[in-house]
Amino acid sequence: MRNASLVTEFILLGIPHTEDLETMLFVLFLSFYIFTLMGNLLILLAIVSSARLLHTPMYFFLCKLSVCDIFFPSVSSPKMLFYLSGNSRAISYAGCVSQLFFYHFLGCTECFLYTVMAYDRFVAICYPLCYTIIMSHRACAILAMGTSFFGCIQAIFLTTLTFQLPYCGPNEVDYYFCDIPVMLKLVCADTSALEMVGFISVGLMPLSCFLLILTSYSCIVYSILQIRSTEGQRRAFSTCSAHLTAILLSFMPVVLIYLQPTPNPWLNATVQVLNNLVTPMLNPLIYSLRNKEVKYSLRKVVEEMALIHEK
Repeated sequence: MRNASLVTEFILLGIPHTEDLETMLFVLFLSFYIFTLMGNLLILLAIVSSARLLHTPMYFFLCKLSVCDIFFPSVSSPKMLFYLSGNSRAISYAGCVSQLFFYHFLGCTECFLYTVMAYDRFVAICYPLCYTIIMSHRACAILAMGTSFFGCIQAIFLTTLTFQLPYCGPNEVDYYFCDIPVMLKLVCADTSALEMVGFISVGLMPLSCFLLILTSYSCIVYSILQIRSTEGQRRAFSTCSAHLTAILLSFMPVVLIYLQPTPNPWLNATVQVLNNLVTPMLNPLIYSLRNKEVKYSLRKVVEEMALIHEK
C-alpha cells in the first residue's frame, strides 16, 4: 500500500474533551482491559478443557468469539494505555494502517460470527432432528473459517480505501486510535466519493448481518411459541436471550458511530470505547451466567487452578 506523502507517523490526540483526566482514564481502561482478557481466557479454558463442549457447535463458535474478544480490544487499548501513562502519542504510518486493518478485520469477523451463531440456534430449535447432520464438524469448520475470510476481505477493502490517498500533513489524529472517519479528515484530496463508498460498505455489511440474524430469531421465536412444555420454552428463551443481548451490544455502536449523518467526536469516542472494551468484557458474563454447562466447566477450571496453586 504505497503512499507518496511525507507523513511517516501520526499523533493520536486521544478522546476529545478529556484533558487532565489521563490518570483516571488509565486506571479505568486498564481495569476494563484486564477484566476483558481474564473473562475471555476463562471462557476459552472452560470450553477447551471440556471435550464435550468443544465438539458442540454453539460452544465451538463461542470459543472463537472469546478469541476475537481477546484480540479486538488489544488492537487499540495497549497504545491508548501507553500514552495515557505519559508516554509518546506518536504512532508510525505502518502502525496506523495495522490498527485500522485489524480493528475492522476482527470487528467484521465478530459480525459474521454472530450471524453464524444465530443460524446455529435457528437450526437447533427449528430443525432439532437434523441438527447434527446440518451442523457437522466439517460445516462448523467451514463457517468458522468463512467468518475470518470475509472479515479479512472487508478489512483489506476498507484499509486500501483509506490509505490509497495522499497524507501530506497535518498528522494529528483527533481520536484515540486510527479509524476511517478521522483518517479521512487528514487526506489532502477530495474524499466525498470515498466517504460515500465507505459509508455504504461499513453500513451494508452489518445491516445485512443484522437482517439475517433478525430473520433467524423471528423463526426461532415462532418455533418456541409452538413448544407446549413451559420448561422447554423457558430453556429456549434463556439460551436465545443471551445471544440477543450480545448481538445488540455489538451492533448498536456500529450504527451510532458509522451511520450517523453528523458525527459527534466525543459521542463516537465514548461509544467506541464501550464497544472496544466493555462489550468484550460483558460477553463472558452474558454467556456464562445464563448457561449451566459453561458455569459447571468454569467451576472445574477454577477448582483445578486452585489445586495447582496450593501445590
